[in-house]
Amino acid sequence: MDHSGHGMTMDLPPFTLGRGLEWSADPFFLVACLAGLALYGWGVVRLVRRGDKWPVGRTVAFVLGVLSIMLMMCTGLNDYGMVMFSVHMVQHMVISMVSPILILLGAPITLALRALPTAGRGRKGPRELLLMFLHSWYMRIITHPAFTIPLFIASLYGLYFTPLFDTLMGSKPGHIAMMVHFLAVGLVFFWPIMGVDPGPHRPGYLMRMLELFAGMPFHAFFGIALMMASEPMIGTFKNPPASLGIEALADQNAAGGIAWAFSEIPSVLVLVALLFQWYASDQRQARRTDRAADRDGDKELEAYNAYLASLNAQGR
Repeated sequence: MDHSGHGMTMDLPPFTLGRGLEWSADPFFLVACLAGLALYGWGVVRLVRRGDKWPVGRTVAFVLGVLSIMLMMCTGLNDYGMVMFSVHMVQHMVISMVSPILILLGAPITLALRALPTAGRGRKGPRELLLMFLHSWYMRIITHPAFTIPLFIASLYGLYFTPLFDTLMGSKPGHIAMMVHFLAVGLVFFWPIMGVDPGPHRPGYLMRMLELFAGMPFHAFFGIALMMASEPMIGTFKNPPASLGIEALADQNAAGGIAWAFSEIPSVLVLVALLFQWYASDQRQARRTDRAADRDGDKELEAYNAYLASLNAQGR
């Protein structure tokens, strides 16, 4: 495909899924995704070589998360997303809500902490710097729900309903920065909720669910606002190329429907993950309790039985 200065082609044929899935790589995201896969692969290989295990499911989740970014940014979807609001909304929803969840299920921080070598005494290597970053005041702020939930909401309303969106879409660096922002916002929002990797904010399971459901409805409201609008609201998509054969308002309505529908997908994914983690946590706690009982001869149960016996004796 023929790219102009910021990736937009004015003579794109009408959108089809086949055309959208044609290879059309953005160099920045191609290099970043390949680097991410290589680093993750290095970590897994390092663990396996020293005899440690790493869950296959985590590797699969991380790879799928990175591939989902490549699917959005290294195919014709990225070209059509520059001129079609509906395709752009698919990019936004996947990169901000599906890709982060899959990447976080891959536990990349846990992998890094296990794979990176420790530096010598008094020295700070990559592992020590990562730990300092995880325990910094900065991380405590950006992973707190008082920050993540408003940021998650502002990334929708503050971007699309202000001139900032048109400004960013007007240049290739601006478009890249916007997509990186979507991914970053998704990662910091879902990181404490998923609770797979260590972090400064680790709420209980019920609180995580509340955080999840506090943010998701705003995506639905945003989608409804787009669908109910009587005229195109975003300058970038007001005059789509004639070669596409689409009408701007109909395309905006489709974008709103996509935003509304996608608000349910991450809720289900995260909820299933949380319930699984909750069950696994309860099972681990039960095993720890059983081991403790084996070690002390179940003194707690014996004390309780003695207490019942004393009550019974007093009642006679």
